[in-house]
Amino acid sequence: MKEVRERDITVNRRAFHDYTITERFEAGLALLGSEVKSLRDNRANLKDAYARFFGEELFLVGAHISPYAPASQLGHDPERNRKLLLHRKEIERLRGRILERGLTLIPLRLYWSRGRAKAELGLGVGKKLHDKRAAIRERMERREMDRAMAAGRRGRG
Repeated sequence: MKEVRERDITVNRRAFHDYTITERFEAGLALLGSEVKSLRDNRANLKDAYARFFGEELFLVGAHISPYAPASQLGHDPERNRKLLLHRKEIERLRGRILERGLTLIPLRLYWSRGRAKAELGLGVGKKLHDKRAAIRERMERREMDRAMAAGRRGRG
């Protein structure tokens, strides 16, 4: 039996800085052929992207997939809204969570799974400025402790 491998296309690092992610979901993407070719070249950006409901369907808004050069005449709009493919029960559950608690649905990464483009979505709450500062301070303290531990190990030997 073959081992299933996932290959990242792009990761939204900004999402982890700006949001506290509480839950993750996997969704398929409805793409055009030229978008798939661009994704195979890792030409995507999720910097200002988010997921939003339009009627009963969920869409990825603000994700940038660069046009595929050889498909210049039949290319695609790089910033178009792309439909996210989820089961109906998952969509209803997400809708309830977003409306009820005021959470945001952010794309964390795009990746290949069994030859299909997938999006990992995170349900999260936006961080306030003081939360971001606390996270940075905590990261710096952890880094300093690791350096001190490494220096202590080197000094003993």
